[in-house]
Amino acid sequence: MPRVIETSGLRKSFGSGEKTVVAVQGIDLRVESGEIFGFLGPNGAGKTTTLRMLATLLPPSGGTAIVAGCDLLREPQRVRERIGYVSQAGGADRAATGRENLVLQARLYGLDKHTATQKTDALIAAFDLDTFADRLVKTYSGGQRRRLDLALGLVHGPRLVFLDEPSTGLDPQSRVRLWDEIRRLRETGTTIFLTTHYMDEADALADRIGIIDQGRIVVEGTSDELKQRIGGDVVTLGLDGVDGAVARTEGLLRDQAYVRHLEGGQDTFGLYGERGEEKLPAIMRLLDDVFLDQTGRSLREDEDHAQGRGRRGHG
Repeated sequence: MPRVIETSGLRKSFGSGEKTVVAVQGIDLRVESGEIFGFLGPNGAGKTTTLRMLATLLPPSGGTAIVAGCDLLREPQRVRERIGYVSQAGGADRAATGRENLVLQARLYGLDKHTATQKTDALIAAFDLDTFADRLVKTYSGGQRRRLDLALGLVHGPRLVFLDEPSTGLDPQSRVRLWDEIRRLRETGTTIFLTTHYMDEADALADRIGIIDQGRIVVEGTSDELKQRIGGDVVTLGLDGVDGAVARTEGLLRDQAYVRHLEGGQDTFGLYGERGEEKLPAIMRLLDDVFLDQTGRSLREDEDHAQGRGRRGHG
């Protein structure tokens, strides 16, 4: 299968001298034709900087890259002709209609008026924009704008599309609808390079995933391969703790030998490890210690107290 993206030692620095900030520290990437490649990492990890280099929006500080069959450094104009790019902020003119935006984008890529109109009509139908295509973009919902942005990135028929955090800010229904559109694109043979900081998005969409942190790719593979590297069972804990309990619990859990990996949210933890059913009593004892320290009573006492209130309420 031919490669659509291939980089070697791709780097990007900002500033100079003592004020130099290295945003991307030597990226080696391979993206195959017709796949969705998910570029996953926390905010500030270097995802968008890497994408902007590959899309010719930022000049690399070092390394080499072939994008859509063209040398990124020597042939940036040819790269731009062959790719589509959808930024986080979107590129539509809010004071124009969706249809006007699409026709203008097509004309900017050199299509004659008749062909631009035909292409616009086809994209409006493909992305179900017909009910609002002739309204001003400033009246669109977030999901409607993202569908228009995606159509704008495809108006010239690119073989490779870059999507930068495509579902950020969308409600769940719009997010699922956008995912369906992205999958449909892949089915037409379009290669998609997708940046996201949502693990579920990468898991749901990507054929392969690269995880970047502090400007370096730390792991790469299919979703199943990455899960196997973490391995073991998953124990999910939801905490409604008092002040300081959540932070202390997270710190204690990370120190436990039986926890291979810990994913924490504001009040939810996912623990990855072997034989989760055997380790659950130890986890509960640890949680009980935290609760006792914070409240002066154990989880069992609190549960009995709550049940007692419930029985009296029904008595």
